[in-house]
Amino acid sequence: MLRRVSELNLAELHEAVAAEVPGRDCLVQGERRLSYAEVTEHTRRLGSFLAGRGLGCHAERDALQPWESGQDLVGLYMYNCPEYIEANVAAYKARCVPFNVNYRYVAKELTYVLRDARARALVVHSAFAPGLAAIRGELPGLELVIQVPDDSGEALGPGAIWYDDALAQGSGEPLALPRTPDDLYAVYTGGTTGMPRAVLWRQADILVAALGGRRPDGGENSLEQHLEHARRSARSALPAPPFMHGAAQWSAFSNMHAGNTVVMQQDPRRLDADDLWRTVERERVTALQIVGDAFAAPLLEQLGRKSYELSCLTTLISGGAILSARNKQALIDALPGVRIVDVVGASETGQQGQAVSSAGERAQTGSFDLGAGACVLDAGLERRLEPGDGEIGWLAQAGRVPLGYLGDAEKTRRTFPVVAGQRYSVPGDRARLRSDGSIELLGRESVTINSGGEKIFAEEVELALKQHAAVYDALVCDRPSERWGKEVVAVIRLGEEREASPQELLEECGRHIARFKWPRAFVFRDEIRRSPSGKPDYAWAREQAASADAVTPGRG
Repeated sequence: MLRRVSELNLAELHEAVAAEVPGRDCLVQGERRLSYAEVTEHTRRLGSFLAGRGLGCHAERDALQPWESGQDLVGLYMYNCPEYIEANVAAYKARCVPFNVNYRYVAKELTYVLRDARARALVVHSAFAPGLAAIRGELPGLELVIQVPDDSGEALGPGAIWYDDALAQGSGEPLALPRTPDDLYAVYTGGTTGMPRAVLWRQADILVAALGGRRPDGGENSLEQHLEHARRSARSALPAPPFMHGAAQWSAFSNMHAGNTVVMQQDPRRLDADDLWRTVERERVTALQIVGDAFAAPLLEQLGRKSYELSCLTTLISGGAILSARNKQALIDALPGVRIVDVVGASETGQQGQAVSSAGERAQTGSFDLGAGACVLDAGLERRLEPGDGEIGWLAQAGRVPLGYLGDAEKTRRTFPVVAGQRYSVPGDRARLRSDGSIELLGRESVTINSGGEKIFAEEVELALKQHAAVYDALVCDRPSERWGKEVVAVIRLGEEREASPQELLEECGRHIARFKWPRAFVFRDEIRRSPSGKPDYAWAREQAASADAVTPGRG
């Protein structure tokens, strides 16, 4: 396989950065503070323990198909904690492949993902040990369970070993293994439909695509440039979403690869806005990562209740879900001097573009400047669109893209097509390339509504509804219609002590989108169901759309 001279392995990069700044705080959560030197020792010990149990690499990359792994997979089934990050790095050092496990899975889903990954090892919080024990008999390939204590009081699970005991059995010396840039990084993505799939990346590719290996000018950082950044760094970052969400991992590792301090909120089991702001204030966090309006709305509410000293915060990053222009502007107003970076990307592409907003500018949503390798392909996947073409196409990524989906040759070929001799990643977002080279992001094809022959992008309608001051959150989905085939339904959560009639919401829609895109019914709920990472639950939304209390307004 052709490799670039500067390609790096994630385990080797961690060792090099840690050697440069050994005494600096690496991971912080509450009273726990771990230096880069301490994290290095822990990851060596855990990596040594995994390797001593026979886990590692059994077939090199050049002997495998893109959807195959020659390395053992290690599941991470935890809330955010230092052990989550350490287990990732330790697995890389042992030439294993760590992967994220959604801690909200029920038994059937958990069994599926561990079988799909053919996981040989799992690092699990004690709170999840009973659920794991209930399905352990269905997982004959799961040989090793490493348990991380928490405040649940749960005892050590059957056949498991405590995390600290695993560290004690490993060696603190560097592991003498032939690690390469071809070693794998994996992230399970559930998307909006279908079963979860593991996206497989070469480590050298994901480093550049999403983990801090790409410079602002589009070039790629060398090892020396990473180390130089670490030597002069004095930043700290708080990724608020769960680490089981790819974007939160990307934020944590991007900062570690620059020698920064990664901070975690005290209680990672839910979004506690007061806990988060107190953590930013106490640790003087300079960069905060959130997931769209699902995080922004409660954070803004809390800022209205209580004052915090947040002058340290200079950057707020959002990705993974819509951050409406209204909430973006409210954050700018509430946090003087903060710069908001709205990022677009996917597990299959890495970071593809961004939109930056700050004081003195009118906040906008849905428009992004494209990064290196990002482009829009035509609807038939035959050519790249040029600025000003006006066509709706597929948001795509060339260059540093994944190998494929674990165990799924067909989906790999479909998502990573070759167009005019070049391989692209096309995970399913629709977009329009504007004349200035920026894109208008329209939404995921899998939740597009075909009503009366017209394509309606759910996220576009959601954005329009969220412009109304009374709307706290909104999901848009379809339901059957005798006349239209499918019709648009909006599930709405209003803000506290706020009111808005369906007619008023339609009037707001009329200011932003064409009439044929307007919702034909509204359902009002006290809560809107999203994942802990802020991802919308469209299956739940469709259940609400079918309920008897859906309101059908007159359309004037």
